[in-house]
Amino acid sequence: MSEITVAGVQFDCRIGELSLNTKRMLDFTSQAADNGAQLIVFPECALSGYVFETLPEAQEASEPVPGPSSDALASLCRQKQIYVVYGMLEAAGECVYNSAVLSGPEGVIGVYRKTHLPFLGVDRLATAGSDPYQVFETPLGRLGLLICYDLRFPEPSRCLALLGADILVLPTNWPTGADASPDYTAPARAIENRFFVVAVNRAGTERGTSFIGKSQIVEPSGNRLALAQTTGEEVIYATFDPLKARQKRLAIKPGVFEIDTVGDRRPALYERLTERP
Repeated sequence: MSEITVAGVQFDCRIGELSLNTKRMLDFTSQAADNGAQLIVFPECALSGYVFETLPEAQEASEPVPGPSSDALASLCRQKQIYVVYGMLEAAGECVYNSAVLSGPEGVIGVYRKTHLPFLGVDRLATAGSDPYQVFETPLGRLGLLICYDLRFPEPSRCLALLGADILVLPTNWPTGADASPDYTAPARAIENRFFVVAVNRAGTERGTSFIGKSQIVEPSGNRLALAQTTGEEVIYATFDPLKARQKRLAIKPGVFEIDTVGDRRPALYERLTERP
């Protein structure tokens, strides 16, 4: 594995219009692939929209996986030999999950269901995911998926780091008032876990809720390799070597000043983390 190019599509979807959103996502994916991107990331709920008011309304905008939209995106991944991560509302029986899907040339590789739900938008109506965190092995590196509010909790990111993630992929819908997440938390998660963070926000305004942009690609040092410059639709790109995320020990001055924020942990002292407050 050598350097890869990642694209983050800061996308303005149309609420409830799955066919239109899928078509536009296919167009953005093709353009990004033609520009050299091998991994293309869309925001949270990119297929469906986010600011739903009732569960029946959200159910109408949900799809199973596999389903029409995931099939279309997987087909394009096969054609272009690329990988895509995107957010959607996943229909599973009576439940609606706020999910992120990873697709590649081999089809749908994995689905992550958001585990931490704020009192906001469709998350007030969705079912929280409960599956263990998982890292997906791909030719581009080891990918871990979280969604938006999950980033506010250090434990999920740490779990993915301990599972070997090279890249944390974070589809998100950061609204006005959530600036702390892009400004501070995304770089902090990269630094403390020594992995890359690809955080992709949506654009525009939906039912009175405005989104703040700030999509970004962050390297393990916390330095931003790419940052969206607007709150509108925009595609950001960065090229990096995912293997750098496997070098957890940081030698500031070799033999004199070295730190390893993963290897230097003391889990025996952290039992309180698994207890309810």
